[in-house]
Amino acid sequence: MNEQHGTPRTRRRFLQAAAAAGIVGVAGCNTPGDNGNGTETETEDGGSAGGESGPEQIGSGQSPFGSRELSGVPMSEMPDLEGELTLYSGRGEALVGELVGFIEDLYPNFTVRPQYNSAAELVNQIDIEGDNSPADVFYSVNAGALGALADMNRTQPLPQEVLDFVPQSFRSPDDSWIGTSGRARSVPYNTDTFSESDIPDSIMAFPETAEFEGELGWAPTYSSFQAFITAMRVLEGEDATREWLSGMQDLGVSQYGDEFQIARAVADGEISAGLTNHYYIQRVLARRGQSAPLSTAFTQNDAGAVFNVAGACVLDTAEDSTLAANFVRHLLSAEAQDYFARTTFEYPLVPEVEPIGRLPTIDELNPPEELNLSQLSDLETTIELLRETGVL
Repeated sequence: MNEQHGTPRTRRRFLQAAAAAGIVGVAGCNTPGDNGNGTETETEDGGSAGGESGPEQIGSGQSPFGSRELSGVPMSEMPDLEGELTLYSGRGEALVGELVGFIEDLYPNFTVRPQYNSAAELVNQIDIEGDNSPADVFYSVNAGALGALADMNRTQPLPQEVLDFVPQSFRSPDDSWIGTSGRARSVPYNTDTFSESDIPDSIMAFPETAEFEGELGWAPTYSSFQAFITAMRVLEGEDATREWLSGMQDLGVSQYGDEFQIARAVADGEISAGLTNHYYIQRVLARRGQSAPLSTAFTQNDAGAVFNVAGACVLDTAEDSTLAANFVRHLLSAEAQDYFARTTFEYPLVPEVEPIGRLPTIDELNPPEELNLSQLSDLETTIELLRETGVL
């Protein structure tokens, strides 16, 4: 048995999490850095970045969304892992530590040396360490950090047999990184106030919707919100984005510290709708039950419908690039994809594995097709715009 921070990492514990499906424990909130460039971490209460907590059982330990069989390629059909691997993880240990430990425990001659931190800080660390970086694999909470490393020529192309696991839209065009799970921007709404047809299918229409006056919530310090605004800049232009931000402020939008708070506030009736990643809604429903007055709407083919990914890349400093690529392959296994669905309520990216809860499949979503996720790496300009408009 391995232990880290007092948490036993055993195959049994992982299987309890991934297969018995009695787990919830994700939130993705951000903590703004000193420069205001928010960095996403996952916390239990949406508070500080240091407030991460592990998965927890719900009720009887059964999934609130029902059981199902594993789909996809199991780890038993993947190449064995042998040797030592240094993993820089921008995903919180509370969220993915069990999965990493499970993969390590599966192979007696395989050791993972994980280092957990924010994705942005790990990118900076890799840059500073240069050719002396010990990192073999970088595991990111968002595509922007992966794109930043690719722009710095710090990645190696992934093998085609790994790339083939997910559709082209969920991996880098130059094969430098691959998505392992996904999150959709969404609109949580209180079903006692609105019906799905009341929610505009264009994010640009929100400031002009009188019914939203004083009823909306957003979390501008949250990195996924900033990525959403970055997408708006790319798709609509800076002037239109500035006008949208000002219009939302005129509408009296309420500001929250993180998006989990928004989902809870909508369910409580404190506000009637908001802008969040989809899995916060699932988390509230998992805790309060399917009868909670909370549902999910999506805009269509615009910045409000961006589908971002968590993903991984093999670094140019990888001592054994084959081992590193095969570790990434394990993150796309049937067990790992089901873990993401059940434990983090993210979208699995392997097409054979469906999401959990009252969610449309990926094919039923309508993210902006013309957006390359690597374009979301330019957060600095977005933060300047948020400050200029008084949002931050």
